[in-house]
Amino acid sequence: MGRAWIELDTDALRHNVEVLRDSLPAGCALMPAVKANAYGHGAVLVARELNRMGIGAFCVATVAEGAQLRRGGITGEILVLGYTHPRQFSLLHRFRLTQAVLENTYAKELDRCGAPVEVQVKIDTGMHRLGERWDDLDKLSEIFACKNLHVTGAFTHLCASSSSARSDRAFTLAQAEAFYRALDALRGRGCVCPKAHLLSSYAVVNYPELGGDYARVGIALYGMLSSKEDTKNCPLELRPVLSLKARVAQVQRLCRGEGAGYDLQFTAQRDTRLAVLAIGYADGLPRSLSCGVGSALLNGRRAPVVGRVCMDQTLVDVTDVPEVAPGDAAVLIGVCGEQEISACEVAEQAGTISNEILSRLGARLERIVV
Repeated sequence: MGRAWIELDTDALRHNVEVLRDSLPAGCALMPAVKANAYGHGAVLVARELNRMGIGAFCVATVAEGAQLRRGGITGEILVLGYTHPRQFSLLHRFRLTQAVLENTYAKELDRCGAPVEVQVKIDTGMHRLGERWDDLDKLSEIFACKNLHVTGAFTHLCASSSSARSDRAFTLAQAEAFYRALDALRGRGCVCPKAHLLSSYAVVNYPELGGDYARVGIALYGMLSSKEDTKNCPLELRPVLSLKARVAQVQRLCRGEGAGYDLQFTAQRDTRLAVLAIGYADGLPRSLSCGVGSALLNGRRAPVVGRVCMDQTLVDVTDVPEVAPGDAAVLIGVCGEQEISACEVAEQAGTISNEILSRLGARLERIVV
């Protein structure tokens, strides 16, 4: 391990897979979301482990992400959930990727390329982000009629499934009803749709009865939900897969009254020892953790961040942490002794969700399977 790195606990990943599988209705399989570099964990590393566990379907955001998986030896169906530009349509065939059809006109553009391609139809049931409207059956039927498109499935996204509010529950159930009504109507028109899916992480937790052939699990696969509160209240026993660590590059000694960091945002109120950690916002550590908001773990104790998080370094106060020396490993996310900093805690401190904290962890962090 070098300056800063990520450790992946494959036992935790395997545990989460089994817990999630056990929570699914009969006939529903996992289709893990490994987009955004598997939420920062390392897409190829994670997908290889999942392949070994018998998982044969994945979803990504871009055609480039799908191609990366194929180059890494990943087998099974890989569904590209997002927009692919026509100049990249050839990559779908080359890397045996399944493209989400975003709307009727997009399907016809894809069909005109002349090469056969597998697709899944995105049906908009109320999120109004991507997809053809569920009640526009004429446009949906035309997608199935495209001669070069082999439709392997259809899906929708439940946009309020994380909420227990009565209005959100009603909206979610209405989305599911609209989705299945659309599929029934399409079958009545002779449109063959082998697979259908609508569950994501929160829907697996809150609405498993809605069924489907796949569950597109993302954040739950990696051992948490989007917030600290949601993770605490989650009925599934999930385990975090990722730990984030960095080396102590140097230990600085400050006299009382001396300042440190950009704009001297820290002033020592006593004789102080600062550890310089070899990690910064270019690695995905939020700059909003500056000036005492965030912390790191060293030798089983918390050390607060002081001054501003820099691009490549972060200062932490180790005055009360004994025996800190250059080369030591600090934990930014994970467990050290009896202390733990979770990704959800970091997200709460940064004013965001765990999904963002994890998915923005930088490419120069080495990923290590432990």
